[in-house]
Amino acid sequence: MATELFDRQKDAVGQGERTILVYIELSSNRHIANGVEEFEQLATSSGLNIIQTLTVKRSFASAKLFIGKGKAEELSELVQDHEIDLVIFSPELSPSQERNLEKSLQCQVMDRTGLILDIFSLRARSFEGKLQVELAQLRHLSTRLVRGWTHLERQKGGIGLRGPGETQLETDRRLIGQRIKYLNKRLEKVDKQRELGRKSRTKNDLPMIALAGYTNAGKSTLFNQLTKAEVYADDKLFATLDSTIRRVILPASGEAVIADTVGFIQDLPHDLVAAFKSTLEETSQSNVLLHVVDAADAHNRDKIEQVEDIIRQIDADKIPSIIVMNKIDAVESCAPRIDYDNEGNAIRVWLSAHTGEGVDLLYQALAQRLSGMMTRASIQLEVQSAYIRSEIYNVGFIHEEKMNEFGQWLLEINVTRHYLKRLLDKQGVSLLWEQKTPQSQLT
Repeated sequence: MATELFDRQKDAVGQGERTILVYIELSSNRHIANGVEEFEQLATSSGLNIIQTLTVKRSFASAKLFIGKGKAEELSELVQDHEIDLVIFSPELSPSQERNLEKSLQCQVMDRTGLILDIFSLRARSFEGKLQVELAQLRHLSTRLVRGWTHLERQKGGIGLRGPGETQLETDRRLIGQRIKYLNKRLEKVDKQRELGRKSRTKNDLPMIALAGYTNAGKSTLFNQLTKAEVYADDKLFATLDSTIRRVILPASGEAVIADTVGFIQDLPHDLVAAFKSTLEETSQSNVLLHVVDAADAHNRDKIEQVEDIIRQIDADKIPSIIVMNKIDAVESCAPRIDYDNEGNAIRVWLSAHTGEGVDLLYQALAQRLSGMMTRASIQLEVQSAYIRSEIYNVGFIHEEKMNEFGQWLLEINVTRHYLKRLLDKQGVSLLWEQKTPQSQLT
């Protein structure tokens, strides 16, 4: 007699559920060296009670169960012995594999993609973030509406309801399709608002700096250091999810916009990349990309490659970038410094966003990378506007200064064109001459 399908009664994982993790290494796939530890961190971030972690090596995936029949029987015994509520697999499972495993193990089965979606649903705080996560969850769920839940096999019927009708499966699929259309329309409106903001920044020649990097590399901490904001930051995966944009005054550059986006991870689910397209476009539309890396992470080379893969997916690989080697306070004998390429361009900055050590070097590197948006000019400050001189010292290069016989300050400065416009709007500031700053003068 065939075993009944496991009747799934909930879609999301719950806090404290007794869980077994199954990490599978396929010889045909590339894995980061600490993939098992990262998988466990993901489960811990979701509040699960991890009872055991199994590592399985396979040369190929079984079409029915992904793992072999013998390993499935061994796993089933563990589930029964430890009264397991949930089993999570590291690779992405097909809908049929997920159903077959639930039938075999008699408990809820989920893959890594479903786990990441669950974590995102916990972290989303903004209206846009919640819409994006729900859209990704529904797209993922829509592929799994095939005999995965026993109640979906029942046909509507009864007096007055017999006839063509529709199965519960078809009803759910139709309702999910309607919800996806609704969410897409709402996100289109949000995207239009974002586009208006981008056009406004472009019109004002306002530099855009985007932070990108592997999750838990310290992006939010660096964002807070640069903007003096109070964005939530914690030492865990996906501590912050919602993108944040702030206007700031940067030393040696002037006014700019800094965007902190969602952290990346190995094999980021395609549904998430699609749902967060408008958010990730902040990265692809930026003038400079800061790729934040955990310098204390022994596996950061693998993670750099993973982030660069996603940057290519969102067409942001042509943007000038600076690798920010963060957390040097956790690395022995590592001092702040700037690394340059053969052409004299800043390509890497070593700093600690937590202590602030080396952040001044990042300002120098940004000023160089933003040189195309900067201008060299000579301005005159009236006596009553001399206080502006101290402000310019904080945000731009002053190449030469002198005071004429009338007590007016004559300053030769290097600032962004947007900041120069702001200066000229102030009372008592006049322009004597302006020229675009050659790259060679900043290196």
